[in-house]
Amino acid sequence: MAPPWLDVLDETIGACVTHRRPDLEARLREKRAQQLDPKLRVLVVGESKQGKSQLVNALLNAPVCAVGDDITTTVPTFVQHADTPSAALVRNASAGGSIFHTPTERIAVPIDQVTKQAAAQHVVRAEIGIPRALLDSGLVLIDTPGVGDTRSAHTASTFATLMQADAVLLVSDATGELTSAEMTLLKKVMEACPNVTVVVTKIDLVPSWRSVVERNRALLARAGVRAKLIPVSSALRLRAAKTGDQRLNAESGFPELVMCVQSDIVASAELLARRAVAVVASSAITQLVTPLREELTAHDSSHTVATISTLQEAQRRVDELRRRSARWQNVLNDEMADLISDVEYDLRDRTRKILREVDKTYDEADPAVGWDKFEQWLEDNLNEAATTNFAWLMERAEWVAAKVAKNFPVYREDLIPGSVLPDDLLEPASKLEKPKIEPFSMPQKLFTGLRGSYGGVLMFGLVTSLAGMPLINVISLGAGALFGGKSILDESDQRLKRRQAAAKAAAQRHVDDFFMKFSKDVRDSGRHIQRSLRNHFSTLAEELQETLLESARSAKRAVQDDQTERERRMREGRKELDKLVTLYKRVQALGGPAMELTA
Repeated sequence: MAPPWLDVLDETIGACVTHRRPDLEARLREKRAQQLDPKLRVLVVGESKQGKSQLVNALLNAPVCAVGDDITTTVPTFVQHADTPSAALVRNASAGGSIFHTPTERIAVPIDQVTKQAAAQHVVRAEIGIPRALLDSGLVLIDTPGVGDTRSAHTASTFATLMQADAVLLVSDATGELTSAEMTLLKKVMEACPNVTVVVTKIDLVPSWRSVVERNRALLARAGVRAKLIPVSSALRLRAAKTGDQRLNAESGFPELVMCVQSDIVASAELLARRAVAVVASSAITQLVTPLREELTAHDSSHTVATISTLQEAQRRVDELRRRSARWQNVLNDEMADLISDVEYDLRDRTRKILREVDKTYDEADPAVGWDKFEQWLEDNLNEAATTNFAWLMERAEWVAAKVAKNFPVYREDLIPGSVLPDDLLEPASKLEKPKIEPFSMPQKLFTGLRGSYGGVLMFGLVTSLAGMPLINVISLGAGALFGGKSILDESDQRLKRRQAAAKAAAQRHVDDFFMKFSKDVRDSGRHIQRSLRNHFSTLAEELQETLLESARSAKRAVQDDQTERERRMREGRKELDKLVTLYKRVQALGGPAMELTA
């Protein structure tokens, strides 16, 4: 049997259909389908390295999510009940697919390999099943990528998952109070899901965590956020579970968190569902009411002059938007062309400096000695060049996005998209090939010495024979020894120069391979950034233009309608507005935000 509050949601969907808002209708239908799902999704969200994955592990007393300084969650990880431990990765047919579209492929993987293999292309989420009493009631814990990550797809997947959440655990560590970015994130989360609990982690690392918690409570109170705040230590919880120490478990703070999950979330699933429906329905009704009120105001005969001014202003704003559309596209094209050129030149300059150091090194050094150390030096310098170049690319891309955003009629910070960089830019190039080292063995030295000494013995033997001395004598033998030694030295020098030339050539080839690969990545990333920014701002421009055009059409209709038609439409508009206000009040009764909407 469907929950009773779905009747209110169905009426809201019908209102969206009546007022021709298919975008709102689709969002509400997705929420309705979620209400029929017995699972209770709890999203664990927060900035990177705040302890989200470790929190999930501690709640379940199982290492389901990989943690570490060099490990990060790249896709949403759904942890739910299963009779036997299992894990799978879900892939879509294309990289742009939504995580809630029907998957085309579900691949079983070992649980300890989920985080590593989740970084593969087109993986949209990971699913882990384990036998736990906490999950037995249908609870699903969802570990998400850190919000604010430079890889836009990861941040986007977190907010896409947020639309499906029944409750949210917002995680922030105890090393400092809630930042402005975290407060902004909290408010944005509550706009989509009002059932939020703030969890302060890592209290075992901060002696003064209690003062941090109190400051956080004061921040929430000043912001008017009614969210429960619970301090915990995942490390103490896991240690207590391992040793069976109940006192340590109580000190970890997890009993309060588990009780909160069981009583405020699992046991209050119906209340949470009503609140979530109230939030999304209230938002939809508010968006339906705004243009309806404007139309009623425009139709008011006593406001004819104001209506004409509204029409003129709407037409002016539409024309201004069209002019600015051409302007921001030109700015985007010019800035991205300059960006790609500058970044590629910077990379070439850095690699040339590295090659000059290689030439300087092997003008004197012998590649046969210390080649491994040189190879490590070269790789470190190339990696440093790539990292610095990549960081500059990210910085310039954000600057370009901000500059393009300023060419819109109304500049707002939320016009700037998240990072649009791909996440596979720093893949390594081919390995440096060791040059062929010609050995100069003892037999070779002996042969070279004999070949050089032959000329010395013969030359000086002939000269001394004129003085009546035999061909082989002390002088000719000494000259032969000198000539032989010089031949060995000359051959050693020649072989050293050949080794140095081979080392320089090998390094040159490796650096050229690195430059070709990374410069192509830079160009591809530049095109990816440009397409992403173009699509992002085109969508914003289309939405703004549609809003302005609708306002212009409403004003134009109001001006052209005669008095009788105007009055009829006003009656109908007020009737529709009254229906929406009544529906809004019913939505508020479900537990939505305390907002006032009047006719």
